[in-house]
Amino acid sequence: MKRLLLTLLFSFPLLLTAQNFEDSWIGYFSYSSIQDISQGDNQIFVASENAIFVYDLATRATETISSVQGLSGEPISTIYYSEAFDRLIIGYESGLIEVVILNQNRILKVVDILEKQTIPPNRKRINHFHEFNGNIYIATQYGISVYDLEALEFGDTYFIGPLGSQINIYQTTVQEPFIYAVSAENGLQRAMVADDNLIDFENWPTAVFGNYRGVQLIGNEIYVLDAIGRVAIYDGDATLNPVGNFSNVVDFEANEDYLTITTTTSIQAYSEGFVLEDSANSVTGFDLQLQTGYAFNENLFLGTAEDGLLIVPFGSNQPTQVLPSGPLRNRPFSIDASPGQLWVNYGEITVTFNPYPLSFFGISNLKDSTWTNIQYEELSGTIGKEINDLIEVAINPENPDEVYMTSYQKGLLKIEGLNPTILYDETNSPLVIPGNDEALGIRLYGMDFDRQGNLWTVQSRTNEGLIRVNPQGQIQKIDISDIITGEDEIALSKVVISREGNVFFGAVESGLVGYNPSNNRFNIVGVDNGLPNPDIRALALDNQNRIWIGTRQGLRVLFSPGSFFEDSATPEVQSIIIDENGVGQELLFNQSITDIEVDGSNNKWISTATAGVFYLSPNGQETLLRFTRENSPLPSNNVQDIAIDPFTGVVYFATVNGLVAYKGTATAPNDNLENVHAFPNPVRPGFAGNVTIDGLTSQANVKITDIEGNLVFETTSEGGSVLWDTTAFGRYKVRSGVYLALITTEDGLETKVSKIMIIR
Repeated sequence: MKRLLLTLLFSFPLLLTAQNFEDSWIGYFSYSSIQDISQGDNQIFVASENAIFVYDLATRATETISSVQGLSGEPISTIYYSEAFDRLIIGYESGLIEVVILNQNRILKVVDILEKQTIPPNRKRINHFHEFNGNIYIATQYGISVYDLEALEFGDTYFIGPLGSQINIYQTTVQEPFIYAVSAENGLQRAMVADDNLIDFENWPTAVFGNYRGVQLIGNEIYVLDAIGRVAIYDGDATLNPVGNFSNVVDFEANEDYLTITTTTSIQAYSEGFVLEDSANSVTGFDLQLQTGYAFNENLFLGTAEDGLLIVPFGSNQPTQVLPSGPLRNRPFSIDASPGQLWVNYGEITVTFNPYPLSFFGISNLKDSTWTNIQYEELSGTIGKEINDLIEVAINPENPDEVYMTSYQKGLLKIEGLNPTILYDETNSPLVIPGNDEALGIRLYGMDFDRQGNLWTVQSRTNEGLIRVNPQGQIQKIDISDIITGEDEIALSKVVISREGNVFFGAVESGLVGYNPSNNRFNIVGVDNGLPNPDIRALALDNQNRIWIGTRQGLRVLFSPGSFFEDSATPEVQSIIIDENGVGQELLFNQSITDIEVDGSNNKWISTATAGVFYLSPNGQETLLRFTRENSPLPSNNVQDIAIDPFTGVVYFATVNGLVAYKGTATAPNDNLENVHAFPNPVRPGFAGNVTIDGLTSQANVKITDIEGNLVFETTSEGGSVLWDTTAFGRYKVRSGVYLALITTEDGLETKVSKIMIIR
């Protein structure tokens, strides 16, 4: 019964083919932090935190594989390339395994371990892969599983702890007739690899007791690594022959030629007999912070924490850096876009607005498909001051070369072009540290520009919490204590400016605050006025001058911000009620909203902390799209920020596991119809998407007719583009032929005709 039970653990392979999203998505992952390295077929396979790049040793070309190609986007724990099967196996912290079949450009998701309920979630981590006779021996936190690389299915699973319990197996290796495994609980264990009853824990006796973390084979020698960095050769009996001591070992790996021992600051390559072939504890141009390492073909491959892959030939300290283009980190906090560019920062504050522990990261810029990364040392050195926890970014809409970033401790950073120029703080501006509390600092957060070019921001923990920076850089502070006590508020959050020039900002404990600069009048909306929660996390003004409000527990809309400050006004916010199977439901009920952005068609992109992204119609009644990590390349359902390029319609999503972009089509309205065009054009057989008609003015009338003049579609543009599903008013797909898009501006003074070819 015991054998039957354990054999059935993974008897029914759960294989899913991952979807490729390259046609409609772009991945912008960082490859600077390397987790593991493998090699084969004259290629080096490199795992970053949640994506892969492949380096061709002959051509020196790199190719990336990320969630856009079908990877999960989760944290990677280990990888292994099987040259015999031309397959890359990826193991994850969660227990997921993915098999990349390289010659077919196909990715298979193996979810057996991930979804196995009898294994606790904290015991599913994939630690190591070892290939032998067509099988992969998977060392996990629960034991060992066997996976057939040809059949792509699981064999047996071995629970080899005391009395068959689950224990954390760090590595395995095979030297016939034995298979070896190491753990902290049972030390070095071995069994007969050909034994058909390896599921019986009694067939796994302990050869050497101790706390071991690695076991590798070089030639005919078995090397083991213990928890404090001692390396020894196992003599096949019960004796270990010590050969070296190492501090802070982060990787212990072998191939046919070398045993590689990597510490946080050095790498050593040994051949059989523990003969040191080469080592490196310093290389030109880099301070070594290593996380993994590999020796192959008389080269050291160093997997660094911040600098990608470094290749150092034996006998040299001159490295070649291999680092695919991308942002600094895979945890963007805030983003903003203008035509052709994107800015990213990485400040980290908690959900309760605590900046500690402080984060010291640089910033990134994407322009014309080129990433420019400004490291923290360069950033602070340029402005001559320490700056940390940059948490919001705002591009000046009138001058895209002028960018501001708020720090949640140090003040306001100004960037011109790609050059940080000044940090406004207590030494050079009216900004002050409340109570001279250095631990508190100057906590600035949300920002928005008004139509006069003034930048408005908010400072937490002070009564003079509303701040205006005019185009000349002069700062005015405004006392908010008539409406809330800023000193007692946990934090002030997002800021948005209405068409009338009124300023609205979130107060985490009090709700939505409004300020009219023309008469210095305040008003407030709290839970008594319809907010589901006073904690405001997102604000957006749409094309109809409505303010969309995201809280930690749902969504609300302020339909008349212009009347917010009228005498005796008691403003109310309203929920969006949608119909679900005949029952009225509140849109995004109880969801923690992280950002709201309005595109050129007045549709709403809304991100959440747990449920991915929603794309809503202008009134919120229709969900046009829904993206999660299960149906899209989003590497996490926790999406922290959204930015839209108004020229291209590309929508960027900053998640806690990386940055991706959706090739949206809703663009900002144009001033005229000179650039009207339709795409794809022609529409070829098999195309199942929408035709986009772009380059429109706001409120343009769009009619589509067949060549005989029969009307098949009509709409009015909200922004710079409209979509046509190639049907006749939704009833049926139109036939092959030429169709005319007849476009007229709202005032009727300008017209345009565009031809669209449909091929069925």
